[in-house]
Amino acid sequence: MSKTRVAVILITVVASAVTLYTGLVRAAAGVGSHSTPVGRATYDEFKVKREMPGLELELKARTDVDIVTQIITFDANGGNSGWHKHPGPVFISVISGTMTFYDSDDRDCSPVVVTAGHGFVDLGQHAHIARNESGLPATNVVTYFLPVGAPTRIEQTQPSNCPSFAPGT
Repeated sequence: MSKTRVAVILITVVASAVTLYTGLVRAAAGVGSHSTPVGRATYDEFKVKREMPGLELELKARTDVDIVTQIITFDANGGNSGWHKHPGPVFISVISGTMTFYDSDDRDCSPVVVTAGHGFVDLGQHAHIARNESGLPATNVVTYFLPVGAPTRIEQTQPSNCPSFAPGT
């Protein structure tokens, strides 16, 4: 293999790695939040229906779908996700601490407080922010349902009907 060809391959690999790294860093655009990817997989269309005492569940995907899971830790006193939305629904499990969610679709942008052991479903359609307004760190397990190949988040600007937060507060 020629030195030119090796150099082109090496440059391509490095450029791809930088692009991937930049995309991962940009995907966590909040202040005081740290994401750990767990996995991403593409599922063929499916229909799951289960009924039993204490559980009645139906979940259906009419197209192939990517399901992505990550763990996000938010620093105490203002760690946040930054304003964003998603191309699909997101299931958030607060596994430690307390999280506060604000959604621009709520006329008053009222806070929704979720404590450890509880979940929050975000349809992903509107600008929103997740914040840790407590004095202790908070950790979430987040599961995204996305079109195949779609990013997990789409950056958004500060909505006019929601409070403005100084970075890290």
